[in-house]
Amino acid sequence: AQLVESGGGLVQPGGSLRLFCAASGFTLRMLDMRWYRQVPGKEREWVAFMAPDGGVTYYADSVKGRFTISRDNGKNTAYLQMNSLKPDDTAVYYCNARSPEANDGDPGVWGQGTRVNVSS
Repeated sequence: AQLVESGGGLVQPGGSLRLFCAASGFTLRMLDMRWYRQVPGKEREWVAFMAPDGGVTYYADSVKGRFTISRDNGKNTAYLQMNSLKPDDTAVYYCNARSPEANDGDPGVWGQGTRVNVSS
């Protein structure tokens, strides 16, 4: 079971990127999806959440109104649309799939990360 992120890259401030999180070896259909990001030397920061049916979403205040999490369970893929990007959004972005019933000790499945660099 693995998650593979893609879609990162270099973008100018104010630009947009769409990140992809593709699952293989298991289905995302019944799992919560989360996106996180991490800057070297800092703790990993939660960015966005989506429930299995897509009916509930939450966002960190720092990205609210600019980022949109979505999923296509038929394609076994989750997405993070990032608009109005700022230099502070520069980080490695990770997706995570985890059962809603998982206990606190269950990390779920993590991807390897995709790097986003917002710079002029």
